[in-house]
Amino acid sequence: MLNIDRRTFLAMSAALCASPAWSAQSGGDGLRVRAARNHRLYGTSVDSRNLKADPRFAQAVATEAGILVAESETKRKAMEPAKGQYYFGGTDAILNFAHSNTQLMRGHTMVWHEANPAWLEAELPVSKDERLLTDYIAKVAGRYKGQFQSWDVVNEVIEPKDGHPLGLRTNSIWYEAFGESYIETAFHAAREADPKTPLFYNETNLEGDDAWFEPRRTATLKLIERLLARNVPLQGFGMQSHLKAFRSKYSEAVISKFLDEIAAFGLPILITEFDVADIRGPADPAQRDTAVADLTRMFLDVAFSKKAVLGCITWGLTDKYSWLSLTPAYKWSDGQLSRGLPLDGDFNRKPMWTAMASCFDKSQA
Repeated sequence: MLNIDRRTFLAMSAALCASPAWSAQSGGDGLRVRAARNHRLYGTSVDSRNLKADPRFAQAVATEAGILVAESETKRKAMEPAKGQYYFGGTDAILNFAHSNTQLMRGHTMVWHEANPAWLEAELPVSKDERLLTDYIAKVAGRYKGQFQSWDVVNEVIEPKDGHPLGLRTNSIWYEAFGESYIETAFHAAREADPKTPLFYNETNLEGDDAWFEPRRTATLKLIERLLARNVPLQGFGMQSHLKAFRSKYSEAVISKFLDEIAAFGLPILITEFDVADIRGPADPAQRDTAVADLTRMFLDVAFSKKAVLGCITWGLTDKYSWLSLTPAYKWSDGQLSRGLPLDGDFNRKPMWTAMASCFDKSQA
């Protein structure tokens, strides 16, 4: 099994730290530099339209992030809106921005049960034509061959509530058409199209100490074990980490144990979609900011105590463009922005940013 080469990763991190273009406009170095000093990565998800339309956002992304991931523009709905008709403009714009700012980029995601184009959902699962899976992967992975730091090949394939004996998500066009084998097929297709880019499996809702998290962790570990036993080219694990400061319980021991279990497979780990929802918190934003920062510090201190953890990507950088403020389950009814990201709506660094900087500063990879 090919893991991410540590020597290459350290060299990339050193380059990030040395780049003079990354000094912050005010208040010292950005998170990308703080992370790189201790040989880890910090990054954020972005939308190319916001990068183009909002110069302050673009400057903040350039200052703070060492690796970028598209929020939606590398998902199939955006990439292949009509059958056989591909659109790469948004992805190319992000990749060009990354190149201009000495940043890395990763792909997210080749196969997911959501964000599929309407034409595909009409054909699957009625059609059992595997080319509906493999041709897309070959096209996209081939086009960006060697240009991404890693690819999320499959995303969110675990859902114990669906009733599968192994905890798999069955309410998915992919499972309904091909069963579990679609996961293995996707990895092999990605490896054939791009022999060198590390291939990740990305999963959600694994971090908490509430009872419903444990079956998800167990199913995830068993899936990884099955894939590796069948020599599937799985080379890394993405742990999404959408935390909920006032809705879920968390334990250092639980997080630590799960990270150790993943690392025991020999897989590098990337925290891929980190944020902290503040819904149901106090009315005072300052109190919520403190709670969000405290949970951030606890989680990342545990994560960065593990050599297998490469770094952390937040799902967004600023509250101005946070999915949390748009999603009914997390948005505030009075219209205020959710405060679950490092920068506020006016691009000021919040206590969460300070907590992250502190975690990176004392991290040792």
